[in-house]
Amino acid sequence: MEEPDPLPYAMPTSFGIKSWAEEDRPREKLLQKGRAALSDAELIAILLGSGTTRLTAVDVGKLMLQAVNNDLNELARLSVKQLCRHPGVGPAKAITVVAALELGRRRKDADAAPRATITCSKDINRLVRPQLQDLPHEEFWVLLLNRANVLMRQEKISSGGVAGTVADPKLIFKPALEHLASSIILVHNHPSGNRQPSAADIALTKKLKEAGGFLDLPILDHLIYTDLGYYSFADEGML
Repeated sequence: MEEPDPLPYAMPTSFGIKSWAEEDRPREKLLQKGRAALSDAELIAILLGSGTTRLTAVDVGKLMLQAVNNDLNELARLSVKQLCRHPGVGPAKAITVVAALELGRRRKDADAAPRATITCSKDINRLVRPQLQDLPHEEFWVLLLNRANVLMRQEKISSGGVAGTVADPKLIFKPALEHLASSIILVHNHPSGNRQPSAADIALTKKLKEAGGFLDLPILDHLIYTDLGYYSFADEGML
């Protein structure tokens, strides 16, 4: 019977992760301090999910890295069978590690999609047209921008009827705060084709501008979209 390849490291003795301080556990550490705060071994431990009776998942991660001289590129070249030689690593865990490393390789090879920079109301109109064109009902959207006025993401806040939709300030600012946006742009459509803002539109814009000032989240524009054209609060000096 063929003997298994010896592992190129000594087996450490360790206590279980549950005995660690909560802020030191990999999953909790990621939630509290962010992914960049975790070591390679801790990230691998999250993929593994568990260790053995003697080794924590972090210990197993350290041993896996030690076997390849802490070279993630070498680790990515290992097969499922080779990864299964490590203690506590079965086919399911090995496949998870292989899949994660393959995703990392594909991300590295992929070209980052260009992101739009907002310089004027025409840029806004061009961005939102695919979402709002030909709609028979009103929708309210918010565009999140970084400090360079580059679009981070578009968020639909609400969808309503022909005559209006809900524009709750809490829902409007929530995604901006969650994604650490530097500024926002408000957008909603008028299915009727009337580009002029209503009294409610004007009052809402004023209210949101004041709230944005307190939150250090300036509102750069509020665009009313119609299939026949648009109204820009910024262009009309209404902001």
